[in-house]
Amino acid sequence: MELTPRTLEGLAVRLEPLDLRHLDGLCAVGLDPELWRHTVSRVLDRAAMERYVEEALAEQRAGTALPFATVWRDTGQVIGSTRFGNANAAHRRVEIGWTWVAGPWQRGRANTEAKFLMLQHAFDRWDCARVELKTSALNERSRAAIRRIGAREEGILRRHMVNEDGSARDSVLFSIIAEEWPEVKRRLKSSLA
Repeated sequence: MELTPRTLEGLAVRLEPLDLRHLDGLCAVGLDPELWRHTVSRVLDRAAMERYVEEALAEQRAGTALPFATVWRDTGQVIGSTRFGNANAAHRRVEIGWTWVAGPWQRGRANTEAKFLMLQHAFDRWDCARVELKTSALNERSRAAIRRIGAREEGILRRHMVNEDGSARDSVLFSIIAEEWPEVKRRLKSSLA
């Protein structure tokens, strides 16, 4: 599993390797408090977004993450961000997460296609045995979206993380394993057709 920055291209979205040149675009669509309500991070101003990007890039340099800016192909506009993280080559496992999509592009093709591109990369290029996804137990919309792409809910990690305000977050763990990928891939391709 080589976490080399590369662009993943779909019909509607393009996942570009994240860097600071995306900062203006991320700030233009990503400072809405509602986007960060169920996340550990609170990215509500430019300085916080810059820290968010820098932290993602530090994880990339450490060899554990591969962050992307999500770009709407028709316009070239940045509409969100996502990343591979917690990569473990020895166990052929990676997590897809840290995902947010700006309001106008939610509940549409953007997130589904981005997840498809990342799952395809993880299973077909990296030969992953397992892809994990996590979300806040309180984030029903995200939980439903993860189930829709074909991931199985495995359980709740109680008091898994600490939010910026000091409160505890329970996280729901989902996975897709290699044996499930052909059917998940078929269903996602059909839904994106």
